[in-house]
Amino acid sequence: KSLSSLESCCLLKINSNKIISLYVNAINLIIMTEIELVKADITKLNVDAIVNAANTSLLGGGGVDGAIHRAAGPELLNECRSLNGCTVGEAKITKGYNLPSKYVIHTVGPIWRGGAQEEREILKRAYIHSLTLALENKVRTIAFPNISTGVYRFPKNIAADIAISTVKEFTRINSGIDKIIFCTFDDENYQIYKEELKKDIDNIVLNR
Repeated sequence: KSLSSLESCCLLKINSNKIISLYVNAINLIIMTEIELVKADITKLNVDAIVNAANTSLLGGGGVDGAIHRAAGPELLNECRSLNGCTVGEAKITKGYNLPSKYVIHTVGPIWRGGAQEEREILKRAYIHSLTLALENKVRTIAFPNISTGVYRFPKNIAADIAISTVKEFTRINSGIDKIIFCTFDDENYQIYKEELKKDIDNIVLNR
């Protein structure tokens, strides 16, 4: 396909440690949102906001939640105490404190209970509410972890599909976020996201 024949297209660049998708308005050739996949420690990313896969108390826990609280320092916990928790599927925002990021957006994903209790829709809402908070606070770059795929046992392939499709849908109708990063910590999630991102890509450039 030629670029001019498409209403929109997605350009993918792959190298040894990251995969980047650029969503482009093909008519005007204006880059709208960049989506990047990395395998990294989310607490070390230099972005405007990172998303915390929190629990409903917002007072810290295991996995990425605990890592973010440890890296941000005790002031994060103090601010979280003032927020009175967070409902599943919702999101709240705090300062980043000792993190490179200015903000932490805390969202609570669903526990997987077999898929018949609206887990998919709740996970989608967690991404939408996080992105909405980002826009409201003029966040231009944001990084997401793999929400609900740890101790909450959400199937990783389903979670990746929801994350990517929700981000695509959101950025089609909302402008203002320059870059969205999917930050994975393990090889399995990285490969799942990589394959999901490649499914509907029109042009692929491989750098080896």
